[in-house]
Amino acid sequence: MKFFVDTAEVNEIAELNDLGMCDGVTTNPSLILKSGRDILEVTKEIANMVEGPVSAEVVALNADDMIAEGRKLAKIADNIAVKVPLTWAGLKTCKVLSEEGTMVNVTLCFSANQALLAAKAGATFISPFIGRLDDINLDGLDLIDDIRTIYDNYGFDTQILAASIRTVNHATECAKIGADVMTAPPSVIKKMAHHILTDQGLDTFMKDWAKTGQKIL
Repeated sequence: MKFFVDTAEVNEIAELNDLGMCDGVTTNPSLILKSGRDILEVTKEIANMVEGPVSAEVVALNADDMIAEGRKLAKIADNIAVKVPLTWAGLKTCKVLSEEGTMVNVTLCFSANQALLAAKAGATFISPFIGRLDDINLDGLDLIDDIRTIYDNYGFDTQILAASIRTVNHATECAKIGADVMTAPPSVIKKMAHHILTDQGLDTFMKDWAKTGQKIL
C-alpha cells in the first residue's frame, strides 16, 4: 500500500520523504489555510520535493471554472493530481482533465455508487472518507471494502485512496482490505511505529546494558 502524506507542511513532508514513507502528498483548502502559504507556491515546492502524485484541489463549484482551475494547477508540475469533489460538476471536470492526460483525484466520496461513477469518468484516484463516515455512526471501512469489490469485479484502473485516516487501526484495516493508497497526517503515520511491548522491551534492554558497564562508542 502506498502512503500519501496529508499535509501542506513542507518540513513534515520532507522528513517522511527522506525515510521512504512518502509516495505522494494530498492537500486541500483547509490544509493550505493551516500552512499559511500561497497555494501555487507551496504546491510547487511540494511537487519538486516528492516524486509521486501531489493532489491540489480546485475551489470552483461549476464545471467550466473547475476545468480552468484544474488546468492551471496541472501546469505547476508533471506530478500534480487535480483534486475535484464528487459532484456532477466534479465528474464532468474529471472526464475532461483525465482525457487531457491529467491525473485526477475525486474526493469527498461517501458511497460505492459515487465511486463507481468516478471510475467511469476516468478518475486516477477515488478518495473515500473513512473518519467522516465513522463520525455519523457508519463504518467507513465497509465503504473501502465495497469499492474494492466493485473495482475488482470490472477491472477499473482507478486507485482507491483511503482518506480521512485518523487511527493506526484505520491504516491496518485498509491494508488488509486492499486499498491501493492511504493518505494520513504525519502524526498517524509516525504512530504506526509505536507499540507498548516495543517500548517495554527497549527499556529492559537499556537497563541490562547499563549494568554491563560497557560502551559501544
